[in-house]
Amino acid sequence: MKTIKVNIVTPDGPVSETEADMVIAATETGEIGILPGHIAMVAPLEIGALRLKKGNSTENVAVHGGFIEVRPDVVTVLAQHAELASEIDIDRAKRAAKRAEQELQAKTDKLDAQLVELDLKRAINRINVYESK
Repeated sequence: MKTIKVNIVTPDGPVSETEADMVIAATETGEIGILPGHIAMVAPLEIGALRLKKGNSTENVAVHGGFIEVRPDVVTVLAQHAELASEIDIDRAKRAAKRAEQELQAKTDKLDAQLVELDLKRAINRINVYESK
């Protein structure tokens, strides 16, 4: 089966360079599945899991926003932050989620509440990606 090259990059540097049979990403307009030979496109990413299907296995990556650029032979993810499921510190993610939940209940300012809500979404995403590995 043909594969597609996948590069995941953050401002801190490359996270992963691999190949996959299929890439599934959470974009702002919904999930998208990408196979080798896909038409060229660019889409903004949501906070969510990036799933890389390889044969019978799936590698999950926690992605926190950014863009996905698709070309027929390569997918490039330019993320604000990305973490492989195997590298997630689950205890830290759970502490961050708990802290964000507590802060969210204490916030009265709308902007502060939205920022804390984003922190909570990122922590929950990391927990979900870790648990799906």
